[in-house]
Amino acid sequence: MKPDPFVHAANSRDLVGPGPFAVSASGVDVALVRTGAGWRAFQGRCPHQGALLGEGEIESDRLVCRNHRWRFSLDSGRRDGGPECLASCPAAERDGAIFIDVSALKAASHRAAGIRSLDDLPGPRPLPLVGNLHQIDATKVHLTLQTWAEQYGPIYKLRMGPRRAVAISDPHMINEMLRARPEVFRRSANMDRIISEIGIKGVFNAEGDAWRPQRRLSVAALAQRNLRHLYPCIRTVSGRLKSRWERSGDTGEPLDFVDELKRFTVDVTMLIAFGYDVNTVEQADDVIQRELEIIFPAVNRRLFALFPIWRIVRSPSDRRLERALKNVGTWLSGLMDDARARLQADPDRAQRPANFLEAMLAAVDEKGKPFADDVIMSNLMTMLLAGEDTTANTLAWAVHHLCDNPEWAEELRHEADEAIGPIDVAEDIDVANGLARASAVANETMRLRPVAPVGLFDANVDTALGDYRIPKGTTIVILPRLPALDQKNFVEPLAFRPQRWMEHHSGAHEVSANAPFGSGPRMCPGRSLALLEMKAFLSMLYKNFDVDRVGRAEDVTELFGFTMSPVGLRVRLRPRRAH
Repeated sequence: MKPDPFVHAANSRDLVGPGPFAVSASGVDVALVRTGAGWRAFQGRCPHQGALLGEGEIESDRLVCRNHRWRFSLDSGRRDGGPECLASCPAAERDGAIFIDVSALKAASHRAAGIRSLDDLPGPRPLPLVGNLHQIDATKVHLTLQTWAEQYGPIYKLRMGPRRAVAISDPHMINEMLRARPEVFRRSANMDRIISEIGIKGVFNAEGDAWRPQRRLSVAALAQRNLRHLYPCIRTVSGRLKSRWERSGDTGEPLDFVDELKRFTVDVTMLIAFGYDVNTVEQADDVIQRELEIIFPAVNRRLFALFPIWRIVRSPSDRRLERALKNVGTWLSGLMDDARARLQADPDRAQRPANFLEAMLAAVDEKGKPFADDVIMSNLMTMLLAGEDTTANTLAWAVHHLCDNPEWAEELRHEADEAIGPIDVAEDIDVANGLARASAVANETMRLRPVAPVGLFDANVDTALGDYRIPKGTTIVILPRLPALDQKNFVEPLAFRPQRWMEHHSGAHEVSANAPFGSGPRMCPGRSLALLEMKAFLSMLYKNFDVDRVGRAEDVTELFGFTMSPVGLRVRLRPRRAH
């Protein structure tokens, strides 16, 4: 008698509405949909860039991927406007549970073995024990790795201490690796250990079964459908920033623009994720922001250190990091206590949480138990750090490039005047989403200046990338900026040309070579929110101010501190001379 191929994937009571639902059966991702004809189960990853289709939406009779809006028929699985077709598999409901036969999907996911050894690759000569780390300045690591890629090619070998590593800048290999997470590749174990040492074990560095429930909560909090009622937070903070700059504009004093933008992103993140109005924009100085500025650079220094000396002797910088983490942790604990009190006072609130913090407190893990406080705290810290640094740095780089391309500053101004009218900030999300020129500026900035130009991962199993065998435990260093600067993929790749992202232009030959939010099932869940923030901010800035950089363009340099930020960017803002 043959064994039953159907395996348990979910309980019906946990699946409310039509879906889609991201479930896993025998380690295979599945997008589950409730239709009038019963349950339908499709391959769980989009054929475009591997995003989880269960994180998408149902629109009429179509399953829509949340990342690039590819649409698939619920009946046939075929993609609208393209040849792709989703593979499906049988699904059945038995005694309140959903069972799926994923044998066909497992067979389709078989990976071919590579035929070439990493020993055949070129690369910089390592030293015993330290490998190539002695050649890497942690604040310029991306530049060193990119220089080696120019010298040795799109795949080369190196050693990070005693660990074997391979660096890749081929866009197809990068996409192949990211799509094979989390089963085949994982976040670097060394990075995980360093981040875990400072008390962060959230969705960013969680792996295996611990990742999926945390991912679901992050995606739900930042889903496109939720942005409509979250947008007023962006509008409020943008308005405060305008008032702040009008006051400073009267003096003509130059601003540390990265610092100013971090106020904006911290305030937006706090309102959206935690429901708390920290209002750093209107404060003269903010202690929490200063503490956050210590954490990322400290993690980066440890990540590329020759020896983990902090595990033996604590330096003054280590003690500063500990104080910063303690202060931020105490502050976040207070927010958790307040949120718990709200949930206890109004138990029905657990069914309609107002923000990410309340959702985390009300949710249960894969075993049906509440998330532990340290997991909740880790995710709060992850959300805060990611929300502050990445968007703020991208906006700062955008302003830097716009100072050298005043014609595009004028394009933003004209668009804002036409779309927003007499008010100062886009009134609602529909207006903000319609700002095509602001969107083009944001995308072109992320192409030239991705805030995450280096990624570190490990192979969980013996596998392959391209023609190369990748032994288990090998560290994979991805360099995603280089494909976006390659003339094979983009016309005039080093030029700032936002028009390449406009529908009526065709400057981008291979858009998939530019993936600032990553790809695959662990693509950044904050993608839609970040783009919305950027469009709203850029339109507000250029509608209301004349913007000039203080100093020369070449004096603004790239600093790698876990994210890539502009150093030396000072900007003078004056209220706009004429509307």
